[in-house]
Amino acid sequence: MANISIDGKPYTVKDGITLIQAIDEANIPLPRYCYHPGLSIAGNCRICQVEVGKIPRTVIACNTLVAEGMVISTQSQKAKESQQVVLEFLLANHPLDCPVCDQAGECKLQDYYMEYGLYDPKFNEQKVKKTKKAFSIGPTIMLDQERCILCSRCVRFTDEVTKTHEFGIFNRGDHAQVDVAPGMQLDNKYSGNVADICPVGALTDKDFRFKLRVWYLGREESVCPGCSRGCNTTVEYEKSRPYRLKDERVMRLKPRENLNVNKWWMCDEGRYAYKAIDQGRILNLSPESTWAKAIEKTVTYIKEAKAKTSWALLASGQYTNEELYLIKKIFKDKLGWSQIAFYSSKQEGYEDNFLIKKDKNPNTTGAGHIFGMTPAQAELTPIIEKAKSGGLEGLFIFGHDIERIFGAETLKEVRKKVKTLIYEGAHENSTSRAADIVLPAAVYAEKEGTFTNFEGRVQRLKKVLEPLGASRPTWTTLAELGRALGMPHPYKKAEDVLADLAKENEAFRDMNFKKIGSKGLVWNKK
Repeated sequence: MANISIDGKPYTVKDGITLIQAIDEANIPLPRYCYHPGLSIAGNCRICQVEVGKIPRTVIACNTLVAEGMVISTQSQKAKESQQVVLEFLLANHPLDCPVCDQAGECKLQDYYMEYGLYDPKFNEQKVKKTKKAFSIGPTIMLDQERCILCSRCVRFTDEVTKTHEFGIFNRGDHAQVDVAPGMQLDNKYSGNVADICPVGALTDKDFRFKLRVWYLGREESVCPGCSRGCNTTVEYEKSRPYRLKDERVMRLKPRENLNVNKWWMCDEGRYAYKAIDQGRILNLSPESTWAKAIEKTVTYIKEAKAKTSWALLASGQYTNEELYLIKKIFKDKLGWSQIAFYSSKQEGYEDNFLIKKDKNPNTTGAGHIFGMTPAQAELTPIIEKAKSGGLEGLFIFGHDIERIFGAETLKEVRKKVKTLIYEGAHENSTSRAADIVLPAAVYAEKEGTFTNFEGRVQRLKKVLEPLGASRPTWTTLAELGRALGMPHPYKKAEDVLADLAKENEAFRDMNFKKIGSKGLVWNKK
């Protein structure tokens, strides 16, 4: 450990860390462009300069290690002058694009100029013009070379994280510029991250470009439901005005730092899947007009079952732990249904050795803990085969589309043989259209709850938006259904359900409920 001083206050920090890491641990603001905790040290932007030592000298904080007794100042006149000079050089050839730049509102060049900048520039307005102004470099990203400050974050990201090596810095001196390598385009499965880490408006996301100014965005913590990794995300939505885009409330998803799960990154598939929050939704009950009638009719169908084995249920790893727990309590424990499944290997997809997992459900592990089954034991196929052969009177489906998983012919055979088909889910599909009763569900961004990722880490979803149409969180529908079947559940919020689950199930017993809130996460102590 090293004893140091930062801005006159003593700190004890680990040996071998850099000044910028020590300053960040002390929660002291310090400007930076090239530095990113997930990338190697470049030390080329020079703006993170601080004053060290009794004899005044400035050093870059990102590439200088702490030493015993070191005295550091981030606020001295010499440090501020050094930061101002760096900003002046960075702005020497920077275009005056701020009013029309899509990065306005989250541009560190703007922010740092206002906080640290030099307001009496010495350069004349004779800027070096780059060859290309704004052009596509791949399916997701636009590049504006005039706005680039050569921080090299994008170069290091594609060299060190994705290892796809699309970017390089070409030419020399004030003619140097970032570009993709000749004959290449930025087309890897994590390309959207370069827009996140670009500190200025050089790299922008085509999907979000000119869609909305960032100061109109609301933000809430969430978890990506795209695979069993459960990347931590921020859902950004339009909040300050009536919706310009009538069918689109969510503007974008961005990765949220979690060193134990996804670090600072997320894949493009998860990033751009946000459109499913508002598109293709089931908005109305069918055929009933009210929830009370729909619940009553559902209970009637269930009570008319000739035997416990005449009905089966398809749960889903897309549902929260709280919802799966209520499914178990009602259908397995109360009604005695033994034919319950939640997984299909036919739903598996691409996997890499970084973030993307082949299981495209965020909560298969949680479902396994709750039902006491492995994915192999919880396969949908046996139930579907029994339904095709006429061995089932009724089928209750949560979220699954039989046609998408098993094909159109299988759905036709199931519908022909099964007398009653009940569908509960958020999105329209062939199975919902074939169902006798359709119960519209809220999507993950419209409800509270938790997912358990493939490592057994339990993570919290926060409610971002109100449910569309008649849809509502599945746990509320299940609680009402349970009451109608003679199972009073005094649940007022999803956390109440989780508390009961934790009492009953060892996999959830050691939860630290105090963690629910500030970080949006629930951790297993194990």
